[in-house]
Amino acid sequence: MRRENRRRPVEEGIDGKKMLYITGSVLAIAIIVFVITFLIYGNKLSSNSSQLAKSKNNNTIGNLVAVEETSTSFGKNVNEAQEEQTNDENTDKIAVNTSQILESEKDTKKDTTTNSQKDNGTTSSKTTEKIKDPEFKMPVEGEIMKEFANNKLVYSNTLDVWATHNGIDIKADKTTVVTASADGKVASIKNDPRYGLTIIIEHVNGYKTVYANLLSAEFVVEGEEIKQGQSIGTIGNSAAFEVSDEPHLHFELLKDNEQQDPELYLKK
Repeated sequence: MRRENRRRPVEEGIDGKKMLYITGSVLAIAIIVFVITFLIYGNKLSSNSSQLAKSKNNNTIGNLVAVEETSTSFGKNVNEAQEEQTNDENTDKIAVNTSQILESEKDTKKDTTTNSQKDNGTTSSKTTEKIKDPEFKMPVEGEIMKEFANNKLVYSNTLDVWATHNGIDIKADKTTVVTASADGKVASIKNDPRYGLTIIIEHVNGYKTVYANLLSAEFVVEGEEIKQGQSIGTIGNSAAFEVSDEPHLHFELLKDNEQQDPELYLKK
């Protein structure tokens, strides 16, 4: 019994050592496998990292190149590109406006020149085509019974005084037709307290003729354009200051409202 008890501890000790060896071997193998696996996996990680770094660098360079190309093409950035486009448009607008201004100035100069030429032409034509004074003829056939006396005195049978006489008196029978002494326009037909029934005709260049002591003025109306020799009225005896005289036409001629001697203008 004692021998068997002695053998059991020895055998148990041997068995324990074996277990330790086995366990240590397994651990060693596990460690070796772990180390080998770690090394292999680490190499793969490093290679992948380097590839990723290279790809990142490549992408970064590509992006930089793309950005640089874009900047070069469009003016470094969007804002600068817009500003340059705006400046170009403004420059074009200024150029267009300048050209339009120059053209308008040319047109204005042309118009001014044309107008001045027209004005000069009109002035020269007016100067060349000066209106001639009218030619007057006797408004009625007859004897001049009283002459023009603007600066001297003549005797008035009606008034029994010596006074001036601003026209001429042409003797003619009552109802004798009176004609216009020249072309003109009938300015007025009126009953004057001294001159009686009177017709006044306006002519060119400031001339007027006065036909007084009439019986009628039935042939014309105020504002009518008439021709030389056209009938305008008939001789009467309506002038208060010449009522004592024989029937006649009292005829006056004015230039710019100043009395003139009719005999100096009349063609008989």
